[in-house]
Amino acid sequence: SDADEGEDKLEKGAKREGKTAWDIAKFYSDYFIEGINRLNFIQPNYLPRATDHIQEQIDMIKMLEDKGFTYAINDGVYFDTSKFPKYADFAQLDVDELQAGARIEFNPEKRNATDFALWKLSPNGIKRDMEWDSPWGVGFPGWHIECSAMSVKYLGQTVDIHSGGIDHIPVHHTNEIAQSESATAQPFANLWMHTNHIMVNDEKISKSLGNSVTLEDIEAKGYSLEAFRLHVLESHYRSQSKFSWDSLEAAQNRLRAYNAFADLVWQLPSETDLSTLGESRNEILSYLQNDLNTPEVLAKLSYIESNWQSLIETENSKSLTDFLYFIDEALGLKLSERKDISEEQKITINIRNEARQNQDWTKSDELRNELLEQGIGLRDISNRSIWFRL
Repeated sequence: SDADEGEDKLEKGAKREGKTAWDIAKFYSDYFIEGINRLNFIQPNYLPRATDHIQEQIDMIKMLEDKGFTYAINDGVYFDTSKFPKYADFAQLDVDELQAGARIEFNPEKRNATDFALWKLSPNGIKRDMEWDSPWGVGFPGWHIECSAMSVKYLGQTVDIHSGGIDHIPVHHTNEIAQSESATAQPFANLWMHTNHIMVNDEKISKSLGNSVTLEDIEAKGYSLEAFRLHVLESHYRSQSKFSWDSLEAAQNRLRAYNAFADLVWQLPSETDLSTLGESRNEILSYLQNDLNTPEVLAKLSYIESNWQSLIETENSKSLTDFLYFIDEALGLKLSERKDISEEQKITINIRNEARQNQDWTKSDELRNELLEQGIGLRDISNRSIWFRL
């Protein structure tokens, strides 16, 4: 756990599945990378692995040791949190209460209940899958040092923004701050942005509760991953997002409406003087700059979509294209990737428009049904029809 107690999760998983810890780590790291690709995340510049940066972690521990922030006990090297006066500030911890009511599994050799392992020694007589030589003996890094060591290597001593789940505040992020700032004498992060949990039936997603939902589960029920992404964005990142299949269905319907709106890009005139979408873009940008207020962004986007008919008279295809690229850069919904229909389908729509003008409703309905079978829906306005992909 984050508290340095209990069995190593990788080792535990390896035993359960009859694999090595290296196999488990590779499986889940590969699945994570596959998942962020499928969910249309922007690729990070670096995806470092902790096991490839053991020397950097050892070097940082030695730096802390030289500065007097560590001590060694029977099972490893620990950070002395009493040497870092600001330790309790970030999470507003009551250290005295923690000390008095230390966890049941509290290691009696630790000086303080909040002290945490920097390097854990392998138990005598036990060969672990993951262990390395170090100045303190054969063992492995604690749960926190890897983040500080890799962050300093790739991002410098101070990062602009550090994110993570709210459950990391009292232990992991607090410990990151303590070890990083003790080692570098610089602020670790200028801004912290913590995400809240996704809840299922008012409970946090947890393996122990068996209430997790995978990307495969979502797709197996016929939902797109863009709809799931939209569903998450409907809640502010600092508020709890409540997942349900009904709410995902609503998100899928909302996405269909956005996609139909995006299909207008192929049906607007090439040049028009007005550009109301430019004003909308600035408004949406202001919502994003206000602590990533994605619910407000989506409310604005829904308003624009619901007034699609006015765009036919006031916008051109270029302004809508620019707007869709902007939305995709902000929300990653792939609205700018919509494709035009074929020339044959456009001819069918023109023939149907003539049938409607001639009040030949039978032929009009036949042609509408023909297009529906090809995945093309129609919205009839006064003098023509607007198409959208289903």
